[in-house]
Amino acid sequence: MKRWRTLAVLLCGVTTLFAQTDNVAREDTLEGVTVMSRSAQRRLSEVQVGVERIDLGTISKAPALLGERDIIRSLQLLPGVKNESEASSGYQVRGGTSAQNLILLDGATIYNAGHLMGLLSTFNDNALNNAALYKGLVPANFGGATSSVFDVSTRVGDMNRYHLNASVGLLSANVAAEGPIQKEKSSFFFAGRRSYLDLFLKASKDYKDNVLNFYDANLQLTFRLSPRDRLALTFFRARDNMGLDEMMDMKWSNTTANASWLHNASNRLYAHTQLTYSDFSDDVGIEMMNIYYTMKGYIRHLTFHHDQTWMPSKKLTLRYGLESTYLQLQSAEWDINMLHQREKRDGWSNALWLSQEWALSERLNLSAGLRLRLHTVLGGAPYYEMDADGNITNTTNPEKWHAVKTYSNLEPRLSANIKLSDRHSLKVGYSRSTQDIHAIRAGSMSMPFDRYTMTSNLLKPEVADQVAMGWTGITRQSDYDFSAEAYYKWVRNIYDYRDGKSFYSEIEIERLLLGGKGRAYGLELCAHKNSGRLTGWASYTLSWSENKIEGINNGEWYTASNDRRHDISIIGIYKANAHWELSAIWHYNTGQALTAPSAKYEIDGRTFYYYAERNGYRAPASHRLDLGASYTKKRQHATHVWSFGIYNAYNRYNPFVITFENDDDKPSGTSAKLIAMFGIVPSVSFTMKF
Repeated sequence: MKRWRTLAVLLCGVTTLFAQTDNVAREDTLEGVTVMSRSAQRRLSEVQVGVERIDLGTISKAPALLGERDIIRSLQLLPGVKNESEASSGYQVRGGTSAQNLILLDGATIYNAGHLMGLLSTFNDNALNNAALYKGLVPANFGGATSSVFDVSTRVGDMNRYHLNASVGLLSANVAAEGPIQKEKSSFFFAGRRSYLDLFLKASKDYKDNVLNFYDANLQLTFRLSPRDRLALTFFRARDNMGLDEMMDMKWSNTTANASWLHNASNRLYAHTQLTYSDFSDDVGIEMMNIYYTMKGYIRHLTFHHDQTWMPSKKLTLRYGLESTYLQLQSAEWDINMLHQREKRDGWSNALWLSQEWALSERLNLSAGLRLRLHTVLGGAPYYEMDADGNITNTTNPEKWHAVKTYSNLEPRLSANIKLSDRHSLKVGYSRSTQDIHAIRAGSMSMPFDRYTMTSNLLKPEVADQVAMGWTGITRQSDYDFSAEAYYKWVRNIYDYRDGKSFYSEIEIERLLLGGKGRAYGLELCAHKNSGRLTGWASYTLSWSENKIEGINNGEWYTASNDRRHDISIIGIYKANAHWELSAIWHYNTGQALTAPSAKYEIDGRTFYYYAERNGYRAPASHRLDLGASYTKKRQHATHVWSFGIYNAYNRYNPFVITFENDDDKPSGTSAKLIAMFGIVPSVSFTMKF
């Protein structure tokens, strides 16, 4: 533990890892090619309910941990979006877990999009073009997630001029370059980032044999084949390496490759064809008592996607398409013994969809769609039959490509914008979505070595239905805009660990799980200030998330591990003059729900804990203030930017992990220990743009 704390000190540049003991309170007491603008008019006229268009320019001005701009951490400041923990790039949307979010980079699926155990996101902001977050109510061309879809695209290189952007911060250095390969016909864009924590480790006698680094790289080649045809080739690679002497070794990576062809048949009809490959892999090894234990897992997608957009009139747009994905998954299980094979699952998912956007009148815009999703469970590995207690009663070994079982789901999508006046609109929507990749976690926080499984003969696809209604209003000059949105979501076929089972149980993952249903509902309020020297926004979310699974918590509804009642974010950006810009963020959220022992007892000198209910307790609330300042100097051939920041300005120790230990002075015989990841963290970075 001491060594890990020292690594954290090196990581932050200051002493930021603290531990303190605290009591845990009872729960009951306590959506292209161009950059999209988050303008007030766009928020007013947006047909889709629950969509957030991400303004990358605004994100670049906000204070950042260790000076690293992070689009996913910025998502966590939006209404309806919560961070998993103080030091995690994972996010939860409208009562879902981060595993129920679909993250797409140029159409390729990204899993566990975090560096350094989630401290930073996988995405280099310099490489991004635009991004949109759909909070559960998604257009029909998206599928595969029950909580949200985060659609991100890589920047397209300039076909006429060369540009270079380089920056150095406390944690990493990154560079971005773009320009023409052949002027007006082809271009390239490259962005690369690497940490240099290795230098600190190698300079230390005690830790020179440890490893702690990450890198990511984005590459896009764009070719204008004809006035009507454009081809884009995109590659992305991100990898983390962490090692503690010869005791532990952890590696995880995301790799994607994409070929995308856009064809404009006419001014009213264009087609988009895409072939995408993505691979998420993790590899963990630990040495204990001279025995080396390993855990390896992967998720691989090979996807063909084709869609067409037809605009028969100015008021009507039709979109239709198909998608086919071959999936491979290996569950990350500890290789502690050879009594069973690591669980492997193959699947084939296919989808057809049709959607329309129709301006029925000046007052009513409608978006409606229907998606048919088929998922076929494929052979090539053992499949089981089990009794109610999770014991295997029969095993079969179907041949590879044999169709073990096929699930079909029809997913309707509907959103409407009713314009009440020139400055007020009402939005309503309904959406159904399904998911076939399930992440099973012991707690509320995602890790690179989470155990994943796929829909099988035993595990059914997760199905979520959501209804939402919202209001948006703007002032006469669009200086301010306000929104309020309420939602209710109900989910079928969610999975959780059986009582007494956990991530570390040495049996097939399907034997560890029980399935049931969930529900989530809440209210999201947001206000933007859009003009003047001072701009920003404030958001508040009130939400509930609950599960009900027979065999867990006596079959009664229980609080989900990601349930948090209140979430508040206040963001301010002040332009002092032509050179200086100041920013501040204050964030507050209710503590995570957790399962804590209610009592303990001893048998033959061994201590056993008794748990009265699932997630019946809460961690303390988290809150912090982040401050930032940037100085920009434009010169003849380059722009220099100095960025300064203070993360957690008033040094609040927010809970990262809570553990339980014996304490005979407590009535329960147990006390809770809170471990905080960060105290106050200053940062500085320098950027040059050519």
